[in-house]
Amino acid sequence: MKRFFAISFPIVITVFILFYITSQFIQPSPKKEITIATGSKDGTYYKTALEYKKLLEKENVKVNILTTAGSIENIKLLEEKKADIAFIQNGTTINEENKDIKSLASIYYEPLWVFYRNEGYQVDYIIQFISKKISIGNIGSGTRDLASKILADNSIDEKNSTIVDLDNKDAKKALNDGKIDVLFIVSSHESELIKELLADPKINLFSFKRARAYSRKYTFLEALPLYEGTLDLYKNLPDEDISLLSTTANLITRAEFSDELKRLFLKKAMIIHSKKSLFAKAMQFPNSYNMKIDLDEEAKRYFEYGDTWLEKIFPYWIASNIDRLKLLIIPLLTLLFPLFKGVFPLYNWTMRSKIYRWYEEIREIDNEVDKLKKDELQNYLQRLDKLREEISKETKVPLSFMGEYYNLQLHLDHINTKIMKLKQDSV
Repeated sequence: MKRFFAISFPIVITVFILFYITSQFIQPSPKKEITIATGSKDGTYYKTALEYKKLLEKENVKVNILTTAGSIENIKLLEEKKADIAFIQNGTTINEENKDIKSLASIYYEPLWVFYRNEGYQVDYIIQFISKKISIGNIGSGTRDLASKILADNSIDEKNSTIVDLDNKDAKKALNDGKIDVLFIVSSHESELIKELLADPKINLFSFKRARAYSRKYTFLEALPLYEGTLDLYKNLPDEDISLLSTTANLITRAEFSDELKRLFLKKAMIIHSKKSLFAKAMQFPNSYNMKIDLDEEAKRYFEYGDTWLEKIFPYWIASNIDRLKLLIIPLLTLLFPLFKGVFPLYNWTMRSKIYRWYEEIREIDNEVDKLKKDELQNYLQRLDKLREEISKETKVPLSFMGEYYNLQLHLDHINTKIMKLKQDSV
């Protein structure tokens, strides 16, 4: 055992020293907390954030949800490091010099709905809204950002029209009351507000005849067909085929935010957004297509390779910790290899030492036999019997070492025979 410790102890000490040195270069486990910037409590972003919260809290991650005016404010919260992840409308204007904000994923379609008062005629082009009173959404919202682009393309501005900033609820009421003529809103088709506006006979839904032209100009926009009766067959909503323009809802994050939490968030995005929906096929979302903001490196790896083999075997946080500690595991295995390699010889030596330790006394007896007097022979025979009894009690070895054990017994028999012969000769 002394020899074993003499060999293994320096190796163990070396392992601990290298563990300590390597650990200084390993990123510590992240704080399990995420702050998400969404939108108003009535909006789809907020409702979706609640789904993430439910799933993430099962992973022991604390989730804080911030309600905001929308995409522009959400970007600002990321810049100020008051949020970690945010929902925004794809295509929302962002300072190109800000390299700290990255995209995580596109998660679902968000159509641009343009509603206008039914005054007995159909509007075919946006330019026909010149001189009208138009609501383009709250300051700080993605709707306002996109609506401003569409109106500017048609030379509509505050000089020739009345532009107002109202939230969705106030804008709907104002449209019903005749206080505004046109309402721009970016929202999911599941929104109750959209369904209510579609069901109102006093309000028409604008169909983008040039939807494909807009989608060519703005790569983040896509032309989507909404067929008659799609939203409600009984009420026949809408009551005709409509061409919509749609952006996508995007998840964005701070570049320095924890890669592990980004990855975990994307795993939950796969659960929430991969199902078939009105406009999307199964597994179409989440994706990394047509995003104006550069894709985060961790998101790029996740979309390219998916779950790691560790994540397929272990719960996420166990897989994550193993992955983080791989810098320690590799040198550990390298250093332990010679230790493991030396275990078997040391084991063999330990087993044999149980047998060989008796040979010192056996040799001592053998050397003394030829010098014995007649009256001492019987005492040595008794000494041998006692030694044989001790060996039998104290020497327990596996079957693979029984050959050496029986050799030991043969040596005892040899000395015993030698003493017996001397005893007979002396008679």
